[in-house]
Amino acid sequence: MNVQVNEGIGCHASSLGRPSDTASATLVPLPYRGPVPTPDFVLELRRFVGTRPLPLVGVTAVVEHEGMLLLGRRSDNGALTPVTGIVDPGEEPADAAVREAAEEAGVVIVAERLASVHQIPRVTYENGDQSDYLDLTFRCRWISGDPFPADGEMTDIAWYPADPLPAEIGPEMRRRITAALAPEAEARFEGGR
Repeated sequence: MNVQVNEGIGCHASSLGRPSDTASATLVPLPYRGPVPTPDFVLELRRFVGTRPLPLVGVTAVVEHEGMLLLGRRSDNGALTPVTGIVDPGEEPADAAVREAAEEAGVVIVAERLASVHQIPRVTYENGDQSDYLDLTFRCRWISGDPFPADGEMTDIAWYPADPLPAEIGPEMRRRITAALAPEAEARFEGGR
């Protein structure tokens, strides 16, 4: 396992030495606290670009089930958020959202629609690494599984009422959740007008 300063949105099973088909794998909670493991492909890119800004595509999976939202407490900063993660090279973003839900929360979901496309302001980490994340937020539907912190990226994960949203959810995550729960079918975006 490669562990470095969190690249901000998540990781994948291959960086943890786990099978990527977590829907059929047995998931066991790990006692993990600290930086979120960085995907191997990001570590490889960092060898070439150093700390310069690295454009990455991330996903947010807003998972709804019977008026409840799947939210977890991040192990790196304690924030209450939906499932998030980085899209692997060549991976469809909706598939990344489904994969991240299985890896982080041990649940099977379906991505129903793209809700929001948003360029997150540049993130600079303590080690100087800079990342520019294009976030794709998906509205997702729960299929099966009892949520638990499967890979250690979350210290706690549970169902929370969608209305009202927990007060501690930050403005950026609140914006993503609001877009995913909105009744319109079109994705929201900024710019281009």
